[in-house]
Amino acid sequence: MRVLTLNACGIRASEKKGLFKWLRKQKSDCICLQEVRALDNQIQDEKYSLHGYDRHMSVADKKGYSGVAIYSKKDVLKVKNKIGSDRFDREGRFIEVEYDNCYVSSVYFPSGSSGDERQNQKYLFMNIFEKYLKKIKSRTKPSIICGDWNIVHKEIDIKNWKSNQKNSGCLPKERAWLNKIFDDLGYIDTFRVINKKPDNYTWWSNRGKAWDNNVGWRIDYQVLSPGNKVKITNAKIYKKERFSDHSPLIINYEL
Repeated sequence: MRVLTLNACGIRASEKKGLFKWLRKQKSDCICLQEVRALDNQIQDEKYSLHGYDRHMSVADKKGYSGVAIYSKKDVLKVKNKIGSDRFDREGRFIEVEYDNCYVSSVYFPSGSSGDERQNQKYLFMNIFEKYLKKIKSRTKPSIICGDWNIVHKEIDIKNWKSNQKNSGCLPKERAWLNKIFDDLGYIDTFRVINKKPDNYTWWSNRGKAWDNNVGWRIDYQVLSPGNKVKITNAKIYKKERFSDHSPLIINYEL
C-alpha cells in the first residue's frame, strides 16, 4: 500500500503548479492533503479529480482556510470527519477513512506562530489528539495518521536547532509531547524507520533562500499505530518539483 501526504497550501494554487499532473503518475493507494483551503463545490472541475479515486473532505466554516482531504483508490468502508471538538471540527482539521485492512487519516495541526493565543489553541488540539491516539491504540487494524503535525521532533529534524528553541513548532513542550506519543504510547515515525539521516525536511520558509539552502523543518509525518504486523518498505520526500512550501512524503507499506 502506497500512502502519500502533502500540505498543499491551497489545493487550487498547488494545482496550478502541476500537483495533479504529478499525482496522476504516482500510483498511490491513498493521498492525504492538508490546508486545502477550498470547499468541495469549488473544486468540482476535472483538473482536481484523479481517475479511479474518490475524494473525501473535511472543510472549514471559514472560506479559504484550513481543510483536509483524502483521495482514495481503495474502496472505503467508512468516513469520519470529526475529532470530537466543535471548535476544531469547524476548522476542518481531521478526516479518517476505514479500509478492510487499515485506517488512514489526514490531520492538520494548528500553527502557533502568530502569537500566544494560537499557541494555546495548538496545545488544546494536541491534548484532544492525544486522547484520540490513546483511543485508537486498541484497534485490531493498524492506523496510519498522515499530515502536517507542525512540530519537529529532534535536532536532526531541523536545520537551525538552537535559534528556533523559542519558536512555535520547535518548543521544548511540543517536542516533549511528541516524545510521549512515540516513546510512551509506542506510535511509530515511519520515515525514521527507513531514513535516519539528517537534512531531510518537509517544509521550508518562503523567506530568504531557505529552499535553495535546504534550511528546513521536518514537520509532516506518517505515524503508524503500535502493535501491528506492518512492514515499512520505502520512504521518501519528493523534492524534484515544488507544489507548495511543503514537500510530499511518500511511504510504502506491506500490510
